[in-house]
Amino acid sequence: MNPRQQELAARIAGRRGAVRGPFRVWLHSPEMCERAESLGAFARFDCDLPRHLRELTLLMAARNWDAQYSWNAHVHQAIEAGIPESAVKAVAEKREAVFGDEADQAFYRFCREVLENHFVSDETFARALQHFGPKGLVDTIGALGNFTMLGMCLNTFQVDLQADREPPFPDIRGYERVVPDGDGPRP
Repeated sequence: MNPRQQELAARIAGRRGAVRGPFRVWLHSPEMCERAESLGAFARFDCDLPRHLRELTLLMAARNWDAQYSWNAHVHQAIEAGIPESAVKAVAEKREAVFGDEADQAFYRFCREVLENHFVSDETFARALQHFGPKGLVDTIGALGNFTMLGMCLNTFQVDLQADREPPFPDIRGYERVVPDGDGPRP
């Protein structure tokens, strides 16, 4: 690594414990790495969303992009932060997740519409706005965008699938989509 890459690697390791996952890729472009790390740190640690919703955002974006590394790195953190295991399983299986808390359900619906439809209905927006305000929704979009970029990076550069982990998604094996309960790629 050149001196700039070494400097960034040391900063990342100091903040995150090690240089792993996407940072090993992003360090090839130090300027991109620095900006991605800054946005990622804000989305994960500093935005106004409660921790459990930051983790839910990460899981939803990871599943949207089939980013197994990201999912595996955060699934237990999401559950520890308060996301029900049944909701985590539903997200992994691309089924509707149900939350007992009205704000959590509004948040989930908002994120799901953004990721799946690329638009949010007026009703969904109003409901999420009522619970999280404009700043919360802007932070949500920033987090979704960051975690989307993360998923794209992880899959494009085929970052470590953590071979010691059970594949988290029924329709993904390695870096290809398969027929669930089948043994080959989907046509």
